[in-house]
Amino acid sequence: MLKSLKDCFKLYNGIEIPCVGYGTYLTPNGKTAVDSVKEAICLGYRHIDTAAAYENEKSIGKAIKECGIDRKDLFITSKLWNSDQGYDSTLKAFDKTMSDLNLEYLDLYLIHWPIAKGHENDWQIMNRETWRAFEKLYDQGKIRAIGVSNFKPHHIDSLMQTAKIAPMVNQIELHPGMNQNETVAYCNQHNILVEAWGPFSQGMLFGLDLLQAIAAKYKKTIAQVALRWHLQKGILPLPKSVTPSRIAENADIFDFTLSDSDMLYIDNLDGRIGSGLDSDECAF
Repeated sequence: MLKSLKDCFKLYNGIEIPCVGYGTYLTPNGKTAVDSVKEAICLGYRHIDTAAAYENEKSIGKAIKECGIDRKDLFITSKLWNSDQGYDSTLKAFDKTMSDLNLEYLDLYLIHWPIAKGHENDWQIMNRETWRAFEKLYDQGKIRAIGVSNFKPHHIDSLMQTAKIAPMVNQIELHPGMNQNETVAYCNQHNILVEAWGPFSQGMLFGLDLLQAIAAKYKKTIAQVALRWHLQKGILPLPKSVTPSRIAENADIFDFTLSDSDMLYIDNLDGRIGSGLDSDECAF
C-alpha cells in the first residue's frame, strides 16, 4: 500500500522510483522552474521529471542543488529529444543534459518519441541505435534505469529485435478518458512500469461533471481523484503545476481509496478526452 510521495514502485532491475513524479513540462526556465521544483521537494516530492525539449534542465539542476535534500534521495528523469536520435548524437545529447542539470548521474533516461512519422524509412534503425547508446550509458553507471516515452507495443517490439536490455519504463499520455489499455497491458506483461504524462488531460478533466460527483463523495478534488485512480491501477502519474497550493493538493492523495465500483466508473470514461497526439503520426 502506497502511503506517501516517498513510497516507491520497483523497476525490474531493482531500482525504486517514487510513486508520484513532479512534472515540469511547459515550466519556463528561470525563477519559476527553480522555485516550483524547490517547493515540490519541500512538500515531499522526491521524483522530478524533465526533458531536453522542455528547455528548463539548467533550472531543474539549480533547484536540486539548492533544495537541501541529498542527491541520493531524489529521483531525476530526463528525455532525449527526437533530433538527437542516433548512437553518437545520443551520447552527445546526454552529456549536454548532464551538464545542464549539473549532475553526476541520472536516475532515468527516456527516448522521448519513437519518431515513426517523418522517418518512415529509418525510424526503427534510429531507435535501435539510440537504444544502443542508452545501454552503453547504463552499463557505465551513468544512468540507473532506461526507458521510452510515447512508445506503442509495436515500437517496443521493434526495439527489442536488437536490444540487450529491455525498457524499464514507458511514459505515455494516460488519464481518465484515455486509458491506453492495449499499451498498459503490453507493458504489464513485459514488466515495464507505465508512467502517465498529462494525468489531468491538460486540464480537460476538470470540465467533466461525471468526475465531480465522485470527487464530492470523497471530499476531494477531481485532480486528487484522478491521481488516486492512476495509483490504484499501478500507474505512476506525473502531475504538473507551478502553484504552491496545487502542488500541495496533488500530494494529498494517500488518505483515501477509490471503491472498486468508482474505479470501474472512471475506467468507463475511456474515449471521452485526450490530446489527440498519436506517436505514429506526430512529426516533431
